[in-house]
Formats: sequence, structure tokens, C-alpha cells
Amino acid sequence: MERFGIYIHIPFCKKKCKYCDFISFSCDEDIQEKYLKSLIEEIKNKEISKKREITTIYIGGGTPSLVNPMYIRQILKEINEKFNVSRNAEITIEINPGTVNKEKILEYKDMGINRISIGLQSTNDRILDLIGRIHNYNQFLDTYNTVKEEFENINIDLMLAIPTQTEKDLLDSLYKVINLKPKHISIYSLIVEENTGIKQMLDSGSLEYIDEETERKMYWKTKKILEKNGFNHYEISNFAKKGFESKHNLDCWNQEEYLGFGLAAHSYMDNKRFSNIDNLQEYIKNIENNEFDKNIILHEEQNRESRAKEFMMIGLRKIDGIRISEFERKFRINPLFYFRFEISKLTEEGLIEVDLDNIKLTKKGLDLANIVFEEFI
Repeated sequence: MERFGIYIHIPFCKKKCKYCDFISFSCDEDIQEKYLKSLIEEIKNKEISKKREITTIYIGGGTPSLVNPMYIRQILKEINEKFNVSRNAEITIEINPGTVNKEKILEYKDMGINRISIGLQSTNDRILDLIGRIHNYNQFLDTYNTVKEEFENINIDLMLAIPTQTEKDLLDSLYKVINLKPKHISIYSLIVEENTGIKQMLDSGSLEYIDEETERKMYWKTKKILEKNGFNHYEISNFAKKGFESKHNLDCWNQEEYLGFGLAAHSYMDNKRFSNIDNLQEYIKNIENNEFDKNIILHEEQNRESRAKEFMMIGLRKIDGIRISEFERKFRINPLFYFRFEISKLTEEGLIEVDLDNIKLTKKGLDLANIVFEEFI
């Protein structure tokens, strides 16, 4: 049976973090209600064969835990009625400290959610304030301990290379989080995006960038500590205890299909990459007028070559890399021949290595991953 995933976008936050360029808003409850009802109508309108099985559902944002859980329940109920959802489907919701309580957590569990991803970023209150988070570390601890009572599969997000963050700050956060014994830790280097608060502070000179050498030192120190503490480094920015790797993320890196619902949500189906528009009022209006197609933007219709290139590019994010046999099964050709020039060049430069059935990044390649990815664009 063919399988696919679902992504649900909830674009609402109490306030926007200073590093965030995602499609998210601070809106009143009336707008939230109109949006969520429109999102449910979008799901109702989608036709997918029951022969295809949903194996992952990911509810992201924004801050999904900000909205009334009644709407999350309705969304999941509609998905279960409309599609063929696997009994063992991984169902994740992102939450932020300061937006949940015991009652909400119990409701999430009751509605079938089985994985919680908590946005922390740092255990240092000064840094949390600097990047515009709505919580402090103690509020995070209260949230984590509440979640831990009901859920085993928990991810915690951390961030490195934040302006003013020292290596000591990072390691202090890392050890505190490790001691909480989550099953999964995602740790991302700060990417400074245009039109964000952090970018404005850096441009004004009130903050200074963390230099690349320091950022890479932080990354490798983090990797070493997490692996020493039993976390499997399975993707550039992700570490998990055995058996708790994110199925949703792995499916994306393995080029599996998924449908996105909601404002600006992206989809990959039938060799097409497309998304919904990012204008909130237009999104709602089009659905209210039963003009669902007006919300869709086609970004790419892939041929065999573009699919193969993308398979390499996103697959090399995994620490184990690309399985040669899997590439052959999918594209009916050996990647060592199909991409012989790119692989030869990257191997000579020490950025990738090839063994019996894998093509993967070297240590140098992890540091210069974007150079590797560019070969397959």
C-alpha cells in the first residue's frame, strides 16, 4: 500500500520571535476561528484514494498549542474520516511553553497525538529574552514535566550560534536538556533571515554575528556530547534515542509524498511540488467561495532528472546518506553512473564518501553541506 504524510499549518503565535520568518501572525480569536474552519473545509474537499495510507501527521506553526484544542480535535477527526490513517501513525504537535496546561496535554493524548515537539531554543533566560521567546526556562520546565507525565516521545528544540551566545551558554543548555531525558533533540544553527528583528539588530550594530569558525566548533561539540549520551545523530540537525527518530522528517528526506493543509503549507504529490498561498484573508475568502484551486501555487513539476537530483540533495542530509540500492530501485539506474561527474568531484574534494551501499557526507562535507547540495540543484 502506498503511504504518505500530512502537514497541518497553524499560523498563529502570541508574538513573533525575533529570528522567525515563517508565515505566522498574532490574531484575535475570530480570525483564528474563521481560519481553522476554512482549513477543515480544505481537508473535506481533498480527494485521495483510500488505498493510500497516512503514516505521519505533523501539526506545526506558528504555535498550534495556542489555539483551542477543540479545533485540533476537529482537524484530526476530519482526517480520520476522510483518509486511511494507519493505526501506528506518528502524530506530532508543536507546542510552546506558556500556551499549554495539563488539561490541553490530556486532550492531545485523548485525540490520538503521540509525539510532542517543544520549542525551547535555550535554557538561558537572557538569550530567550533576546530572541523574543514568550517564556523563561522555568516555564519550559513546568511544561516539559507536564508533558512527560503523559508522553514518552518528546522532542526539544535548541538553537546554536545565537548572537551573544557563548560555548558555555550552549553546553549549559545542552546538559540541562540531556538530563531531562527526552527521546529526541533537534539543534539548529541560527539562520539570519531578512525582515526579522535579529537582522535589524545585527544591521544596526547592536548585536554581532557569531563567526563561522565558532559556529562549527559549537556544532561538533554538540554532536560529540549528544552521541556520548546515547543519541543517534541521524540527520544534520537531529539526534534521537534508538527508535525515536522523527518519521515525518525521515519521510521528507526520503522523498516520500505528503499533503499540506493550511496557509502557505507545502505539498509533494505525483511528482509535483505545490503550496497554498500565504495571504490569510485570500486563503479564507477562496475557501468560503468554494474556489479551492485559487489557493494553490504550482512550484515544480518534476521529471526523472529533477527527481533524482532532489533525492540526492535531500537524502544527503541524513548521516547515513543515500542507499545506492534504494536509488536503483526508484530510478532504475546506479547513482554512481548517473551522477558520476558530481560524485567524482565531491569525492576528490573530500566532501562525500562511498562504501558498499551508501553515499554520504564526510566530516568535511558536514561542515560544507551546502556546497554538496549545490551540485544537485
